[in-house]
Order: sequence, then C-alpha cells, then structure tokens
Amino acid sequence: MTFQHSKRGHRRLCSGFTLVEIMIVVVIIGLLAAMGLPVWAKARRNAQNTAFISNLRLAVYAAQTYAFEAGGWAPEVGTGIAPPELVPYLKQLDWTDPTPIGGHWDWEKNNNGCVAGISVVGYTVTDAQMQEIDAKIDDGVTSTGRFQARSGTYIYILE
Repeated sequence: MTFQHSKRGHRRLCSGFTLVEIMIVVVIIGLLAAMGLPVWAKARRNAQNTAFISNLRLAVYAAQTYAFEAGGWAPEVGTGIAPPELVPYLKQLDWTDPTPIGGHWDWEKNNNGCVAGISVVGYTVTDAQMQEIDAKIDDGVTSTGRFQARSGTYIYILE
C-alpha cells in the first residue's frame, strides 16, 4: 500500500506573526501613546500648579502670622534663604528646596516695588502656565493684582 501526497491538500501551520500584523500593533500602540501624551502633560502641569499654589499659600500664611505676632515684616534676605524669623512658621515648607515650578523662593522686603512679598526666581515653566496659576489665585493677569510678573520673577505681593 502506497500513499500519495498531494501538495494541494496540505496546509502549512505557522506559529508566528506576520510582519503586517506586527506593524499594525505598532501603529495602534503609537496612536494610543500620541493620544495619551497631551493628557499626561496637562495632568502634570495641573499637579505642578496645585503644588506651587499650596506651597505659596503656606509661605503667605507663615509671613502674615509672623507679621501679626511681631508687628512687622521679616527683614530682606537672599534668594533661596528663608528669613530666620520665618523659619519657625515655615514648618511644612522647606524654603531652600526648589519650587514645584522650578526656581527658588525669595522673600521680598522693600524690594521689587513692594513693601513685602514672596517671589519665585528662576522658574522653569512657561509664562502661559504662570497665567494659569494667576487665574487660580488672583485675577488671571500677571501685570495686575497680587500675583505679578516683575523683572524676571513672579511675586505675590503681601503689602
């Protein structure tokens, strides 16, 4: 008894993916990543803004509490250095750490056009992002109100 094999009757079984299938998967993953990146960037920006505003409020509260108890504002010091008088009031905020938007905190006393204020120097975000912050804490215009752009810094004016 002999068997005859016909090439037409046999199917070739493959256990891999074709190049086309792999390319389709790569394109789908690329599209999903392209859709997700703007959402991730916006969430990151919102988190930075919220953290900065929270830290700024802590600093404002500390400065105002000190001024109320001492009868005046703390003296001027250098950028990134907390006035020694404010240190006990800044328990939840490390003044020497970079701010959530980059740069460093600076205490302004009779400087930068105000009697007292808290500024951020050397920030690394865009001016558009600073306007978003201004819209949440002030009037949304960085040339007016309590939160203003001045000489390469942004300052929250206390007085």
